[in-house]
Amino acid sequence: MIVERRDTWDEVRAAFRWRLPARYNIAEHVCERHVASTRPALICPDPAGGDPREWSFRELSRLSNRLANALAAGGVGRGDRVAVLLGQSVETGLAHLAAYKLGAVALPLFALFGADALEHRLRDSGAKALITDAEGREKTAALDLPELSMVVAEDFRDLLERGSDRFETVATGPDDPALLMYTSGTTGPPKGALHGHRVLPGHLPGVALPHEFFPQPGDLFWTPADWAWAGGLLDVLLPAWAAGVPVLVQPPGRFDPEEAFATLARYGVRNAFLPPTALKMMRQAPEASQRPPGLALRSVGSGGESVGEELLGWGREAFGLTINEFYGQTECNLVLGNCAGLFPVRPGWLGRPIPGHEVAVLDGDGRTLPPGETGEIAVRRPDPVMFLGYWHNEEATAAKFAGDWLLTGDLGIRDEDGAFRFVGREDDVISSAGYRIGPGEIEECLMGHAAVAMAAAVGVPDPVRGEIVKAFVVLREGESSTDDLGAALSAHVRERLSAHEYPRAVEFVDALPMTATGKIRRRDLRERERGRAGPM
Repeated sequence: MIVERRDTWDEVRAAFRWRLPARYNIAEHVCERHVASTRPALICPDPAGGDPREWSFRELSRLSNRLANALAAGGVGRGDRVAVLLGQSVETGLAHLAAYKLGAVALPLFALFGADALEHRLRDSGAKALITDAEGREKTAALDLPELSMVVAEDFRDLLERGSDRFETVATGPDDPALLMYTSGTTGPPKGALHGHRVLPGHLPGVALPHEFFPQPGDLFWTPADWAWAGGLLDVLLPAWAAGVPVLVQPPGRFDPEEAFATLARYGVRNAFLPPTALKMMRQAPEASQRPPGLALRSVGSGGESVGEELLGWGREAFGLTINEFYGQTECNLVLGNCAGLFPVRPGWLGRPIPGHEVAVLDGDGRTLPPGETGEIAVRRPDPVMFLGYWHNEEATAAKFAGDWLLTGDLGIRDEDGAFRFVGREDDVISSAGYRIGPGEIEECLMGHAAVAMAAAVGVPDPVRGEIVKAFVVLREGESSTDDLGAALSAHVRERLSAHEYPRAVEFVDALPMTATGKIRRRDLRERERGRAGPM
C-alpha cells in the first residue's frame, strides 16, 4: 500500500485508500516480484570480520521453492502450522517464504524460549513442522508434541540441495491464514493471534510514515529485534522486502550497545527499528562510541514502551534526527504513529491514526470519549492489520471486541489534533487516594534523573490510600544505592509531576523483569510485593 507524500498529515490520510486484490500471498509480494532486482534482499555480516554475504531476491526465491517442495514431500500443506525456531538468519527468511508459498501458517518462535514456553506454543498451535537448528532440536526433543511430524534442523542445507527450485505458489486471498503469533503473556497465558495474508499490506502505511515516507532510494533497514516478534518481522523484515529494500541481519548473541552504534555506521544503515530498551542501553554507552563517523541514519522508529522526553532529546543528539514512536499490539499493530517530517513529535505521545485505521478512546460502556478524557484505546474493524481471531479461542476473541471496536486494554487520551497519549495498561493503573495514576509518566520522569538507567512504577497496597506508588530503579554504572538517593528520586518526581504521583517508596534493583520483547513486566513486580506482604 503506497502512502503518497503530501504536505500535511490530514492530506496524507485523505489521499490513502486500501487496495487489496482478491488473490494475495505474502511471498509473492515480498520476494517473487523482486527477482530481477539488483539490490540484495539480505546482508549477513561475517562473524570472522570478512566481507558480508549478500543474498539476492532471486536466490531467496529459488531456495524457498526448494524448501516448500521439501515440506510438501513431508506432508505439510495448506493451513498446517510451520514453526520457525531460529534467530535472524537467511534460514528464517526462507522458512517464512516457504510456508506462505505452501498456503501454510508460519509460527515464529523466539530462539531463547525455554522448554515450557515452546511446548505451550507448539502444542496449542498443533504445529506439524518445525524448522530450527541443532540447539532448537535439542530443546524440543523431549517435549510431548503428538502433532509434530517433521523437524528440519541440521539437515536444512541437504534438504534444499535435494529439492526442485520450481514451485507454484498456492492461490491465497488476503483473509486466508498466514501467520500465528503468540502474545507475550503479560496478562495471562500466551494466546495465538492468527493473521491473514492481509497483515502485511496492513502494516505498510505504519512503516512508511514513522520512517519518513519509506522507502527512499538507498534505504537499508536494520533492527536488533528478533524476527520472531511483530517488531522484527512485521515492522522491518517483511515490509522492507515488500519495498525491495535490503535488510541487514543482526548476528546472534546479547545486544551490545557499542556494537550497535558501530553496526549502524559500518554498513551505512538508513532505517532502524530500535525498541526503547535498546535505546536506553545505547544511551548508557560511553560517549566516545556514540555518533560514530559514517552514521547515515535517515529514520529511527520505536515502540512497545514509551520513548519519553529523555530518550527523544538524546536521540536528536546521538542520531541527528527525531525518533518516531509508534503504537500497536500483536493483535492489531502499527495503528498510531509519529512522523517528524509532517508534525512536531511530542514526548509521551504515540502519534496520530495511521492512514487507513480508525482509532478512538472509549469509556467502559464502549462509547467514544471526547478529547481530553481518559479511556481505553480501541480500533474499529474491519481493518487489514487486525487479527482474524485467537487460535481456537472464540471466547477470548469475543471479549477482545466491543461491537465493532477492538479493545487494546491500553488506557489513553486523545487531543484536539487527533494525537494519542499512552496512560498505561488497564491493569497497570495505580489507584491512590482516589487518583488514577499511569506508571509511564512517573517512569519517564525518573529516567530524567542523571543516576537512573531504567525505572518501573507500580501500585502497592496501603491501608490509608488504597495504593501508593512504588518505584523500582536500576542505577547507571558508578552510582550507589543510598537512602538519600531514594529520597532525592522521590523529590525529583514530586517537583516535576505532582504531589499525588511521586513514589513514596523506592527500591534499587539490579534488573527489571522484562518480557522477551523488552516490555517491563509490572505484574511481576506487583506479585513480588504481594508475596512480601504475606496473606491478608
